[in-house]
Amino acid sequence: MGAGMAQLEGYYFSAALSCTFLVSCLLFSAFSRALREPYMDEVFHLPQAQRYCEGRFSPAQWDPMITTLPGLYLVSVGVVKPASWIFGWSEHVVCSIGMLRFVNLLFSVGNFYLLYLLFRKVQPRNKAASSIQRILSTLALAVFPTLYFFNFLYYTEAGSMFFTLFAYLMCLYGNHKTSALLGFWGFMFRQTNIIWTVFCAGHVIAHKLTEAWKTELQKKKEERLPPVKGPFSEFRKILRFLLGYCMSFKSLSVLILLTWPYILLVLAFCAFVVVNGGIVIGDRSNHEACLHFPQLFYFFSFTLFFSFPHLLSPTKIKAFICLVWKRRMQFLVITSVSIFLVWKFTYVHKYLLADNRHYTFYIWKRVFQKHDIVKYLLVPGYIFAGWSIADSLKSKSVFWNLMFFVCLFTSTVPQKLLEFRYFILPYVIYRVNIPLPPTSRLVCELSCYALVNFLTFYIFLNKTFQWPDSQDIQRFMW
Repeated sequence: MGAGMAQLEGYYFSAALSCTFLVSCLLFSAFSRALREPYMDEVFHLPQAQRYCEGRFSPAQWDPMITTLPGLYLVSVGVVKPASWIFGWSEHVVCSIGMLRFVNLLFSVGNFYLLYLLFRKVQPRNKAASSIQRILSTLALAVFPTLYFFNFLYYTEAGSMFFTLFAYLMCLYGNHKTSALLGFWGFMFRQTNIIWTVFCAGHVIAHKLTEAWKTELQKKKEERLPPVKGPFSEFRKILRFLLGYCMSFKSLSVLILLTWPYILLVLAFCAFVVVNGGIVIGDRSNHEACLHFPQLFYFFSFTLFFSFPHLLSPTKIKAFICLVWKRRMQFLVITSVSIFLVWKFTYVHKYLLADNRHYTFYIWKRVFQKHDIVKYLLVPGYIFAGWSIADSLKSKSVFWNLMFFVCLFTSTVPQKLLEFRYFILPYVIYRVNIPLPPTSRLVCELSCYALVNFLTFYIFLNKTFQWPDSQDIQRFMW
């Protein structure tokens, strides 16, 4: 990239970040005026952060209803406390609800910059149009509705995203000790973020496996061995290669030397689980792990909805139908297995049925509860969504895809509660890694996100309601 183009891209980036932050500040002001008191999970998070802000760190001060580690509160204190020393503000001001919420707005600025850096690192920079595409992609993910909404409340989403993206960026630059350290802070915000630290290690492993696989293929090409044929021939070849690679002490030693910071962090996590008696701290009654396989299908649907400009087109639908016809026996097996998983492993959390403040309540009530057969009729749509997602990642190696989908499975399937917040991190990592779409599709994506954000913010701020047994104002949210 020439110096002039780089400078122009810098101007575009600065303008996009400045405008986004300005709009966010205006929305933050509207939120602050409408929400004078803690709302939803803030009733646990804000008082706990205020106790830390006042210097009360003893275990006796911990709210047992909180299920995540204190990363959010510790970082918040580290951000707001210096303000009292520098500006002479009182403790009442720096530990206020507004000031603590503002910490997440600062995280959102960091996330914007990290997304931009990730797009620069992950995506090739050999196209003339790639500058504007990177800026638009960054802008779209920065205002991704389910993530952007929680920038204005004192939730763990923004900080969790910041440290996980930062860890991934450091991994891509080969700074694995820093990546593991940042992964630890991501874990301190939300325990399940350890999965995406494993993904960073998986990225390193996938890179080495891809190199070895290419060497293996080149050897076979030179030896002119006859190709193995059959419906699962490629799978068998890869499986044999992986088994041979894992049996090599030299290969394993190289992988361990490359990923030892992540291994140490995973061992520390295992020790935490043993000592704590589980991954959840505090109230565990509503956070029980289970094999909720349809969560993977819900994620596919969620991704298809928010990435429809990239995943849904007449050409894609036609290609999918042709592939189904060509491999109808394989798709028949996939459909049968999917129907079985929906039948035997669909769980409905009591919060999903009881809390009418979340959009998932209405989706479940008006779609899935219409008739028992609906959940089975959606299976072909799930399969198309899953195929479309996999097809959009075909530029990545088979080993990278394997690592990503294993981590996706691990982060979604054990969750009993259907909540869109659980899909944010895997969605963003997926979206960063697909090839840069054409500018027209990015403009469409950004426009749709802006419209969804406008509607959700308008509904949240203006369409309030009350429960019959409570005087508190209730609001609709993700």
